[in-house]
Amino acid sequence: MDLGGKLLVAMPGMGDPRFDRSVILLCAHSDEGAMGLIINKPTPDLSFAGLLEHLDISRAPAGRDIRVHFGGPVERGRGFVLHSDDYPMGASTMPVPGGLRMTATLDILEALARGEGPGSALLALGYSGWGPGQLEGEIARNDWLVCDAAPTLVFAADDGTKWTGALRSMGIDPLTLSASAGRA
Repeated sequence: MDLGGKLLVAMPGMGDPRFDRSVILLCAHSDEGAMGLIINKPTPDLSFAGLLEHLDISRAPAGRDIRVHFGGPVERGRGFVLHSDDYPMGASTMPVPGGLRMTATLDILEALARGEGPGSALLALGYSGWGPGQLEGEIARNDWLVCDAAPTLVFAADDGTKWTGALRSMGIDPLTLSASAGRA
């Protein structure tokens, strides 16, 4: 089963506080493992303007301001821009199943700083990764629900509503979820 381009929605009581109420876009999934970006946890202490300043990238008056997210616990110093498919795809851009793309080079940050770049974008520092079979085991253990990744949800302005929005897209009322799973 290839879950690339799908959303993982953390179940209550997962046990890992880094993923509590997380929504993760799976950018890649294969027999070799999986890689995704948390799309609903903005970094409280780093803005896009601050990041540009740190990277010595000038921001034009018309420059864009995108949210910076905690993408996951792996390689937290590395940035990934998840974006719509209206930005030219170069060698450093990876297509994400479902019509999105991910770019991990400075050129996209420079374009956004000039007020250019893709129509929709979010920046994630770090990523979430799983080894072979690990994600499948977590899904079988009821740690995650899986749903389609509507771009309107992925790039929604209010990160605080993405978890409930993903659940509601599956017809699930978040108030009915239990922190303990069972098997019949």
